Amino acid sequence: MARGADSKKQAGSSSGLHNLHPAKGSVRQRTRVGRGRGSGLGKTSGRGEKGQKSRSGFSHKVGFEGGQMPLHRRVPKRGFHNIFRKEYACVNVGQLEIFEAGTIVTPEVLMQRGTVKNLRDGLKVLGDGELTKSLTVRAHKFSARAQQVIAEKGGKTEVIERAPRPEA
Repeated sequence: MARGADSKKQAGSSSGLHNLHPAKGSVRQRTRVGRGRGSGLGKTSGRGEKGQKSRSGFSHKVGFEGGQMPLHRRVPKRGFHNIFRKEYACVNVGQLEIFEAGTIVTPEVLMQRGTVKNLRDGLKVLGDGELTKSLTVRAHKFSARAQQVIAEKGGKTEVIERAPRPEA
């Protein structure tokens, strides 16, 4: 064994579980409240003098503003929010021009091509734009104009049924 290795062992620089300790200043003692004046938080225990908050058992509700009209009641409410509303991803007939004649256009194909980013509650095809090819289009909804434009070019429209939502 080399001389340097022996001298290091004797110097007591070995690290192990027996001499691990937290970094200096990282561990503080718990503040013991209400233990006399010398503790720094005696007498009123840091709760001030009188009032509701100084009493034992005090707890306030979320959003409670001390009797003042709470913000959620002060702010005016407007309109109606329909929680059952369906949001459809819309595609115009003119956007389907990128496909070859005879292609079966589905929501998955449109997502792969980047025409639709997010399907939301389904795909709706609208009638804006020109179509020069015969396509089979499968979507959850069609506008009357879209059906007319697709049918004029010899194409077909097929409505996809949505899977029923799971009952709670």
